[in-house]
Amino acid sequence: MQNLAVPEAKRGTLAALADPVSIAHLVRLGVSHVELMPIHAWVDERHLAPLGLTNALGYNTISFMALDPRLAPNGMADLREASLALGAVGIGVLLDVVFNHTGEGDRQGPVLSFRGLDNASYYRHATSEPGALVNDTGCGNTLACDRSPVVQLLMESMRRCVEFGGVEGFRFDLASVLGRSDNGFSPEAPLLTAIAQDPVLKDRVLIAEPWDTGPGGYQLGAFPACFREWNDRYRDDVRRFWRGDHGAIGPFATRISGSQDVFGAGHRAPSASVDFIAAHDGFTLRDLVTWTVKRNGANGENNRDGADDNLSWNCGFEGPGDASLEALRDRDIRALVASLFLSRGSPMMTAGDEFGRTQNGNNNAYCQDNGLTWLDWEHADMELADYVGRLARLRRKLPQWRDCYLSADDDAGLNMPRAQWLRTDGLPKQELDWSNGDCVILLCAIGEGVVIERSLIAFNRGWKPCDFTPPLRDGYAWSLSLSSARKSADDADDEFSGVLDARCVTLLVERPVF
Repeated sequence: MQNLAVPEAKRGTLAALADPVSIAHLVRLGVSHVELMPIHAWVDERHLAPLGLTNALGYNTISFMALDPRLAPNGMADLREASLALGAVGIGVLLDVVFNHTGEGDRQGPVLSFRGLDNASYYRHATSEPGALVNDTGCGNTLACDRSPVVQLLMESMRRCVEFGGVEGFRFDLASVLGRSDNGFSPEAPLLTAIAQDPVLKDRVLIAEPWDTGPGGYQLGAFPACFREWNDRYRDDVRRFWRGDHGAIGPFATRISGSQDVFGAGHRAPSASVDFIAAHDGFTLRDLVTWTVKRNGANGENNRDGADDNLSWNCGFEGPGDASLEALRDRDIRALVASLFLSRGSPMMTAGDEFGRTQNGNNNAYCQDNGLTWLDWEHADMELADYVGRLARLRRKLPQWRDCYLSADDDAGLNMPRAQWLRTDGLPKQELDWSNGDCVILLCAIGEGVVIERSLIAFNRGWKPCDFTPPLRDGYAWSLSLSSARKSADDADDEFSGVLDARCVTLLVERPVF
């Protein structure tokens, strides 16, 4: 909407996404997929008009077969053009779909589509209270996704987007609703089973937001094997670690190594975990290190809306500060992004976080269809964007970061474990070491026989540098591949000095000495 390099007539539409300027930025970042927030036609929640506000994010769908004309005036043709343009440079398009409720709201809401067609079939109703709608979504109604007409409609909606819109997959908002029946959630529910068996859909990228607001609605790790899942435990444990919380080191290590405790029991790989630190709701990445208290006054609800506990920190001062304070926050942002890209799993970033966007502390900006949520290209930190792109390239070329779980028992050759957690003296961590200190250090090895490649990643959340002695072997030396303390995106290849910078992620790679 605010990128002046995009022709004005295209701004705020799918045509802007397909513009060469937008595509060049995405290529610069090295992304594999772009996930579009809802583009099916939506309406405003009825309480917004009296406040002079409008829905900015689209999570209030009213039609599953028509795209919103504000985004796609030419309908499915606009989606296909965007998919083709991005596909030409190797970027797939995913759609965020809202199949859990509709914009008709509660029973005082408008009659716009499904309520007028067949209210009893399309929505869940409370058996104990005639006429009352089940509200497992927090949005006033809940689609009955176990009933044949609803399953058929939603399947046709997805097939249409794939076959005519060219999309590569879907993210399902409040996806636990998709597996609900009168008996609660089941991974074998009709809609989930239909998706997993459908010849058009089963091989698509499928991402579940594995919770809703109803009873038993939190289902992280419980979806069928063909689904990836948003991992809020990753988000929370990474935030707690970098905030400095006591007892956060062990959970942080579990998250960066693939969340095996969540996905391993179902024989699912680390890529089943969609790792993220910030998303479309909640604080932006920059606001996460700037505010400890939400600032939602502009939403007209006296700051009552939005989450109160954001696991955020302000680096010593609430709100924008002087140059030295902002430099400290920049360092924390780079450490957070490095943590994300060097974790096992499927990393996700929200558009604009790669160049430091802010919502001025608003953590529930769904109703701010204005400059608060529109990306601010004028003040974009493209140095940070280059850093993100470099991390994406690093992730792709490191053979140690394969889609498998870490195992200290698996011998990589030459009596070396494939993975080891280290102390700052270079020795293996013992049980007591997990309860103190500020560093998490992971050593990974890959190879067989005489050719073993090793890399080491150190996360120092402390406010002071610390000495580190990496394990040595004859004929090799450790070189610095990445330090998140550095603003420059230039490739580093310096000999490691033996010091881990404060508030920093350090990546070391072992090189042969000739």
